[in-house]
Amino acid sequence: MKLSHVIIYVESVEKSQEFYSKAFGLKKGFTTPEKDYGEMAMGETKLSFASVELAHDNLSQGFRQNRPEELPSGIEIAFEVEDVEESWNRAIRAGASPYGKPTKKPWGQVTGYVRDLE
Repeated sequence: MKLSHVIIYVESVEKSQEFYSKAFGLKKGFTTPEKDYGEMAMGETKLSFASVELAHDNLSQGFRQNRPEELPSGIEIAFEVEDVEESWNRAIRAGASPYGKPTKKPWGQVTGYVRDLE
């Protein structure tokens, strides 16, 4: 078994793809002609976005939509980068909200947290 996709349900697939491109340097991948589903080109495992409308079609039991004014969902997307502080600042300049400044952990790892548009 392998992890194939991580899909985030969003208001605007195009806006999310543009944000992740600017904030994290990811390249846009496949996008449906309807622009209700799109991927970022990341190799074998895909980071994908699907519209809230598509979520309603796919998830017949319903779901809790991500909203910036609420606490974040209990999920984290982690990117491994050379310079955490520069990457963190780049994400902020692209429109991310700061959620935890870059900090060195006792085991030596440096982590920083931002919230995306949703």
